[in-house]
Order: sequence, then C-alpha cells, then structure tokens
Amino acid sequence: MTDNEIIGLYFARDERAIAETSTKYGAYCYTIAHRILAIHEDAEECVSDTYLQAWNAMPPTWPERLRLFLAKICRSRAINRYEANRAKKRGEGEVSLVLDELAEVVSGGDTTEGQVMANELARSIDAFLRALPERDRHLFVRRYFYTEPVEEIAERAGLTSGNVSVILHRVRGRLKEHLEKEGYRL
Repeated sequence: MTDNEIIGLYFARDERAIAETSTKYGAYCYTIAHRILAIHEDAEECVSDTYLQAWNAMPPTWPERLRLFLAKICRSRAINRYEANRAKKRGEGEVSLVLDELAEVVSGGDTTEGQVMANELARSIDAFLRALPERDRHLFVRRYFYTEPVEEIAERAGLTSGNVSVILHRVRGRLKEHLEKEGYRL
C-alpha cells in the first residue's frame, strides 16, 4: 500500500490505517525507539504511542513524507521516555552520548521565547545540513537523528570508526561556526 493510500485511510478514520502503518513502518519506528531507549517494552510502547499520535494528527495534517512524519513523532516520544527513565535512574542508551556530543554546539529552551528560538535554530541547522556534502549529511543524520552508534555508521558507510568520529567532530565544528555567524551565542 502506498503512503498516500495509508494517509487516506487516516483521513477516512479507517482503523486499517494503523495496521497498514505497522506493516510498512513498524520495524522502522521500533528501530528508532529502541536505539534511544534500549528497552524492548519501552520501545514497543513508544511505537504504539506513535501510531496514536499519527491518528490524532491526521486529519488535518497530510504529511508530505509519511516515513519522516512517523520518524519525527517516534523519535520525540522516545526521547521523552528516555528522559523520564533517566529521571528514574533507569535505562541507558546511545542517546546520552549523542546529547553530550551536541551539547557543545546547541542548547534548548523551555520558555515560549526558547521555543521560538528553537524553531529558528532548527531552520538554521536544516540550511546548514542541506549545504553539506551528501556523505557528511548522511553521517550526521544517522548519528544525531537516528542515534546510531559510530561503529554501526562506520560499517554502513564503509569507513573506520575513527574516520566517522573525525568527520562528525569536524561537522559539529562547522555547525558551531555556522550558528555563531547566524548570531547564536553558544
């Protein structure tokens, strides 16, 4: 079933939408959640929550790319769950390393002003990523969106772990320079 057909099921409020989403993207969403959470049950619950949030978002939202729409929801849910688990001193995953690596470049805000700035920051980072060579962008997204371990990224890319670490370090440095030029105080 195509993405547009699945989205059409959501708009028709047809419960088959969830089953079709699970069939096509269940493993993908589970992988995202499990990489962040490293706890099978939490990852499964996160995927279920993703389906519920997708159900509630469509309509009115018609995602341009269903896969990325679901990934964003799932990742957000998983990070929220991770933070809740961490507050309870449970669970460890690759996400703590990823967040530490990015902490030197960007930080978040919990106020309304902070949210507006976060949206502007996201647009600036998106522009930066679009300007990167494809390989560097791919490595950056695999590490900082999908929270893949460096070793796994290296294996996929046919590089050594050291090469990937150096490339990511340099990209973070260039991102920091880019954001400073854009007027962000880091």
